[in-house]
Amino acid sequence: MRHLLDTRTLTRDDALLILDVAEDMADTQVREVKKLPTLRGKTVVNLFFEDSTRTRISFEAAAKRLSADVINFAAKGSSVSKGESLQDTAQTLQAMGADAVVIRHGASGAPHTLATSGWITAGVLNAGDGTHEHPTQALLDAFTIRKRFHGGDSRGRDLAGLQVAIVGDILHSRVARSNVWLLTTLGVGVTLVAPPTLVPQDVSAWPVTVRYDLDEAIAAAPDALMMLRIQAERMSAAYFPSEREYARRWGLTTARLAALRGDTIVMHPGPMNRGLEISADAADSARSTVLEQVANGISVRMASLYLLLAGERDEPTMEQDVAR
Repeated sequence: MRHLLDTRTLTRDDALLILDVAEDMADTQVREVKKLPTLRGKTVVNLFFEDSTRTRISFEAAAKRLSADVINFAAKGSSVSKGESLQDTAQTLQAMGADAVVIRHGASGAPHTLATSGWITAGVLNAGDGTHEHPTQALLDAFTIRKRFHGGDSRGRDLAGLQVAIVGDILHSRVARSNVWLLTTLGVGVTLVAPPTLVPQDVSAWPVTVRYDLDEAIAAAPDALMMLRIQAERMSAAYFPSEREYARRWGLTTARLAALRGDTIVMHPGPMNRGLEISADAADSARSTVLEQVANGISVRMASLYLLLAGERDEPTMEQDVAR
């Protein structure tokens, strides 16, 4: 794997390979010594032009557990805040010997530009770009769903036959877009649920069903309900009357939690706005996979970095590293 920029271009086999390698990585994380020597001598740069806590720490933990050297680069307080371009920043990282660059950027397409520009030779991993995609989040969501429904028999299996409802701010969500493409590739039936103002203008090319009523979506008995954060920082207009109105009509309240089918799981990519898109009861219930998603994110990002970088090494193999 040269780069990981989106899920739309991932084939079913590509996705299953990443998920299966993530299973191997997850097995190593229950041991007393979690670190592997797989990427010793490699340098991974976390290049974050947007604020982030969970994603940046997750990538940092993943790289360190593979024994890579990690450089964290935040745009705030750096030369970027003085006007330095992405090209100059990239070439600086190239001169420092970066082997992989994990980039989060407010502009959709920035990771693709970095990967195809010729400015660097490092592998590029998209950690979220604008309102475009967030591929590792979708992969960890798929990993979590697969573990919940297939358990220890997950390896090699897709998610055919399952139904997932993605609820909330679809318009501004790169998580929603990445999940739509990945989950449908893996055989999932995807339903989008949101106020009409928070659905993109033209989703006719998306392989989804669109609903505007959350209660109707719950009555259809989905296997997973994925609640999305209201991204107020990306909103330049009033997309719904008030937070109270949004919570009443599209929030996962305690009453709606009780109406879910017995084995339906509740997901959220975080950070959560408790009391807005999800109630505290739902976030903390046994149905919730929120903390599982955080833990699984490290394994998925370990797998992604391994597939980006370890292919350059002839020895030892991953199986030998995992066995250590």
